[in-house]
Amino acid sequence: MEYLDFEKELEELDLQIKNTKEAGEKTNSDMTKVLKELKNKYNQKKKKIYQNLSPWQKVQISRHPHRPYTLDYINYLAGDTFIELHGDRNIKDDKAMIGGFGKIENQTVMFIGQQKGSNTKMRKYRNFGMSNPEGYRKALRLMKLAEKFNKPIVTLIDTPGAFPGLEAEERGQGEAIARNIYEMCKLNVPIICIIIGEGASGGALGIGVGDKVFMLENTWYSVISPESCSSILWRNWEHKEEAAKSLKLTPNDMLKNKMIDGIIKEPFGGAHNNPDFCFKEVKKTILENIKKLKKIKPNSISVKRIEKFSKMGIFQD
Repeated sequence: MEYLDFEKELEELDLQIKNTKEAGEKTNSDMTKVLKELKNKYNQKKKKIYQNLSPWQKVQISRHPHRPYTLDYINYLAGDTFIELHGDRNIKDDKAMIGGFGKIENQTVMFIGQQKGSNTKMRKYRNFGMSNPEGYRKALRLMKLAEKFNKPIVTLIDTPGAFPGLEAEERGQGEAIARNIYEMCKLNVPIICIIIGEGASGGALGIGVGDKVFMLENTWYSVISPESCSSILWRNWEHKEEAAKSLKLTPNDMLKNKMIDGIIKEPFGGAHNNPDFCFKEVKKTILENIKKLKKIKPNSISVKRIEKFSKMGIFQD
């Protein structure tokens, strides 16, 4: 198991538990009492850490290398029914953005989301979850297809941001994201957006305009990453923890500011500790909200969506 820097005490206790087990096996001694004490100590320490997580620690958990990614959720939710669709019909197929039709129980939905990759080779192949303009244009093409067949859209957001390369700008990165935001407001089918990891800037918002927007418990959603914010304000990354706190990027902050509609519970210790728990919670949330949204008339659903997002950022004394 891979531990984060604020989990060092847990790592030490875990090592003690392993060494105690090995010592008991080698010497044929009964270590039950000692192991029980160490495990209790481990659980108490874990509880103390995870009940008082800082915004920066939540950012770290959202980036855990063993955290489930978009395809993990789709494989659980849709299984063999998922049919991936490729290409933007203009430039090429962006591997960082995936999408296609699949069934959750008896409900057909259009899945769209960023995919990061679980190892170095796959991360490079998926461009670390950073989409080019063709990725957002592919996403829009699939959304229009879902609208044509009157199928709900589910977007799974997990990106450190849209790809900032020169070639991406040359092909119209800003326009592609802006176009998606504009078109998503007008779609006459239910849209459910779920932040499952990182929700950075326009890269997330390009597939983040929905009737219902949810965040998993240990995720973040902001106009900029804490490191980039620190680099701009303090000219280095040393103030990233302060930046994370100031950005109000946690699910609780976002819910308080009415930027999202709800928080999906994660297992104790983060999604990587028990992915199945997360999969079930996400499935439950999707099905419950599709059922509610399908009751709204198609002509009214886009109007309500526009009204919802138009109210954001308005403050009254």
